[in-house]
Amino acid sequence: MTKVIIIGGGWAGCAAAVTAKKAGADVLLLERTDMLLGLGNVGGIMRNNGRYTAAEEAILLGAGDLFKLTDKASRHVNIDFPGHKHASLYDVCKMEPMVRRYLIEMGIEIKFKTRVVDVQMKDNTINGIVLANNDIIYGDVFIETTGSTGPMGNCLKYGNGCAMCILRCPTFGPRVSISMKAGIEDILGKRSDGSYGAFSGSCKLNKDSLSEEIVRELNEKGVVILPLPKEDINLDKLKVKVCQQYALKEFAENIILLDTGHAKLMAPFYPLEKLRKIKGLENARFEDPYSGGIGNSIRYLSIAPRENSMKVKGIDNLFCAGEKSGLFVGHTEAIVTGSLAGHNSVRHEKGLKLLELPVNIAIGDLISFANKKIKEEDGLKNRFTFAGSVYFDRMKELNLYSTDREFLKKKIKRLNLINIFEEKIV
Repeated sequence: MTKVIIIGGGWAGCAAAVTAKKAGADVLLLERTDMLLGLGNVGGIMRNNGRYTAAEEAILLGAGDLFKLTDKASRHVNIDFPGHKHASLYDVCKMEPMVRRYLIEMGIEIKFKTRVVDVQMKDNTINGIVLANNDIIYGDVFIETTGSTGPMGNCLKYGNGCAMCILRCPTFGPRVSISMKAGIEDILGKRSDGSYGAFSGSCKLNKDSLSEEIVRELNEKGVVILPLPKEDINLDKLKVKVCQQYALKEFAENIILLDTGHAKLMAPFYPLEKLRKIKGLENARFEDPYSGGIGNSIRYLSIAPRENSMKVKGIDNLFCAGEKSGLFVGHTEAIVTGSLAGHNSVRHEKGLKLLELPVNIAIGDLISFANKKIKEEDGLKNRFTFAGSVYFDRMKELNLYSTDREFLKKKIKRLNLINIFEEKIV
């Protein structure tokens, strides 16, 4: 049986595990920490803007398992906030255990607290991966979904220091670029000023530290908007955010809170003394990152060059997904790239032609467009997401954005791609 090894248990790694398993592979998922989902444990925003289209496309393609779980865990559905329509907000406190149980029920083997630090190579093929304890795990094909955040040195060099985020590098050890260990140079994303990396775009506040009025409104509506004092408005801070879909003046002029179980603060960081000046936030406390008054994690410092099939260029049996595969922002983007990587890993091992999704569906176009733009100097300063900014504009221009399920179903059916990810290959 084909042995697929996935390095990294974030949304992309979990999605890759699901589709590789559906294709008939023996799947082993390795996660550096003691939890799945990575930054998905502090995220929670789904189906906003073009992400609705992408989620429905994925379901039609047969890769809807994780979207159905996020729908099930949603605290709020079909809500609007500045620049965003029909969003769902999943409960970050419930999501990870749900995904963990689902993967185990599928028969996917998961090893936690397992950090991969090197590779064993023969020519351009990976034979095995080396763990921090010097054990070697052998497989047929490998998928890297290690993300692009950390280690601590990068947050010190390109940010405001270790922010003590959910990734917990000091506890579980730093992220290692597997593609780079295999001899492939990483691509680094840039900010508008040319410096490298970008701050994660949001923090979590402990809901119990907020006023009863704010908590009540969050629980009922899912969104709270609090105007900032004029002296605290700073439009320049929008430039440092990874999430360009939220780089709108409304996010600089207001505190915007979303209910994802905790209160999601839509800012990369916010000085605690200023935050507590705002009515209702007098006792506010950061839940993640713990140093959210000073900084946040730095991302987009480890991207592998790839084909539109998600295969890493220059390595015969390595695929990638999520932030490792491009300047992508968001859970939806991680899930759809992971789903393609997992499916194609089994196709590759069986000697079949790799699947490239057509550009007349949003998922295929995003993967192709981001791959094209990353080769351009200015392209390294962009971020690509179905939810806004450059790519959502493109979706609308190309008529790829739709919330009409029947329209999307007819399109996917016409392309003969209905349930393509459900096909058993092995």
